[in-house]
Amino acid sequence: MTATVTHPTVDVIIDNYNYGRFLGAAIDSVLAQTSPCEHVIVVDDGSTDDSRDVIASYGDRVTAVLKENGGQASALNAGFAHSTADVVIFLDADDVLLPDTTERVAETVAGSPAVAKLQYRLEVIDESGHWTGTVKPPAHMPLPSGDVRREELTLPFDLTWLPTSGNAFPRWVLERLFPMPEDDFRILADSYLQHVTPLLGPVVSFEWIGGGYRVHGANSYELSTTLLDLAHVRRAVVCADSTRRELLRVAGELGLDHPREILSVADIANRLVSRRFAPDLHPIASDRVPVLVIKGWRATVRRFNVSISMRTMFAAWFFAVAVAPRPLSRRLAQSFLFPERRPRLNRVLARFHRQKTLTA
Repeated sequence: MTATVTHPTVDVIIDNYNYGRFLGAAIDSVLAQTSPCEHVIVVDDGSTDDSRDVIASYGDRVTAVLKENGGQASALNAGFAHSTADVVIFLDADDVLLPDTTERVAETVAGSPAVAKLQYRLEVIDESGHWTGTVKPPAHMPLPSGDVRREELTLPFDLTWLPTSGNAFPRWVLERLFPMPEDDFRILADSYLQHVTPLLGPVVSFEWIGGGYRVHGANSYELSTTLLDLAHVRRAVVCADSTRRELLRVAGELGLDHPREILSVADIANRLVSRRFAPDLHPIASDRVPVLVIKGWRATVRRFNVSISMRTMFAAWFFAVAVAPRPLSRRLAQSFLFPERRPRLNRVLARFHRQKTLTA
């Protein structure tokens, strides 16, 4: 149930596992906000490095939640249990916030109490904390705003959502959806938050940069120019399957109409790549390449939020990845799945995107 709050308070929950070398920068960025947070909650999920010493060095400036390792969803659940503010930002321990992010988010929530999720773009920072100028997601990808329930229940994984640190959520939304399912979201818990929260109300997407997304040794696949990380692709497939179940569950509880089958170009693309290049490890045993191509074409037809030219390109990609020689097919897969790696092509694709105007 929404409620108007004149001066919303903000809690930032930092989830950490063995990121002691980055954790201090994350905490400092929250303590430096122009509008002080109600609580800075730091959850350590059973780290074995110096993370707990880093947390202890901040004394009573942070609320420390120390727990055994249980995965990302478990850490977010534990942090939210200690939260009381009107708005919550979940910050990954290797990322940072810009100084005015909580203030801007609170101002928006004060004027739009029905909003269920807010998101802002992030700028990539390197392992040393230097800002690279690379925006996440790429500027050619429009961010959805307004009522996106139809999109979430039709083509959810084709929507442009930000990772954990690029979002803020009103408390009433999280109270409706927490605790998160911990077994299904030990990693990639942001998928649950990204996709399920818009079922409860409209979304506000900002074009301004709200923080830094750190690319380092553990997640550098995003900007690698040569790597097709099939383990990452398989994780995305499994996560999408879990998220799809949660979307249908919450939609049923809310009485929302939805198609019999959720089909997203991005999800079917991941499944096709996984099945084509690592069939013995592919997590969905029933998937077959010809069936996935057909599902990809069906998902392409559903992409009502992009131009016909873009849909034609999607359809051609599915066919090419299925039948092209493996070296060419692999290059096509890499270019499609990781947009950060194709800056020149992105400038062309920008002309084919057609952002649909959505209203709350």
